[in-house]
Amino acid sequence: MNQTEIELETTTEYSPATNGGLREDRYLLEGPRSRTAEFFRVIRIMREFIRGFRALHFLGPCVTVFGSARFDEDHRHYKLARQIGAAIAREGFNVMTGGGPGIMEAANRGAKDANGHSIGCNIILPHEQNANPYIDTLVTFRYFFVRKVMLVKYSQAFVIMPGGFGTLDEAFEAATLIQTGKIVNFPIIFAGKDYWRKMFDFLEQTMVPEKTISPKDVERFVFTDSIEEVIQSLQGCPSQPKGKKTDRIKSRSWEFRPWQPSDVSVTNLE
Repeated sequence: MNQTEIELETTTEYSPATNGGLREDRYLLEGPRSRTAEFFRVIRIMREFIRGFRALHFLGPCVTVFGSARFDEDHRHYKLARQIGAAIAREGFNVMTGGGPGIMEAANRGAKDANGHSIGCNIILPHEQNANPYIDTLVTFRYFFVRKVMLVKYSQAFVIMPGGFGTLDEAFEAATLIQTGKIVNFPIIFAGKDYWRKMFDFLEQTMVPEKTISPKDVERFVFTDSIEEVIQSLQGCPSQPKGKKTDRIKSRSWEFRPWQPSDVSVTNLE
């Protein structure tokens, strides 16, 4: 398989025994260190951002699929994610994931099934997160927050498959960025009604009545089991793949125009 891997450091540097690659986030977040150490950490973070930008900038519009790393290929959620990945690729989008196993592997595999371009933004973890073999462009990160920026920056839509804390983190961070006007509204699609139903019940029956969120904060989500509805929702992406004749709404990144406040209505975060 033709695989392009953009390594942000060498394999030796990533080794926890030699460089503490697995502990970078912990070192950053557990408190102040010497001014010299903090300075060089900022340089490493900047370097990671720059290399991520270089790897992903010219790939074109992407749709990111999130979900658990813990489902094997016989699981119904894995099979659905693979079908969704293939359908997204047939629309001409790059399929981006966190690069690991489970749902991430399924979506990348689906993209390859459809001869699409498959991207993985992997993270160094002590378990679960070896890169899957269905990736054309692989970018490996030390820092969770840098990886999260890349997944949001280069995505035109999010497809949220069944998953755990990490999946919820990505979904609701995107929802918060949209709610507060930090990014232009783009589709956030929850696939797997049986899995997500109780969460949506909580949003609609507890959070909305308590006015901690507004009804439109829930209404902006797409909640479906239908691959066709997922693809239909992608017509609302800020940018479409080249050659598609659908009318575009306000672009997030690919048309290189200045951002205007009128692009998005802002909801105050209470």
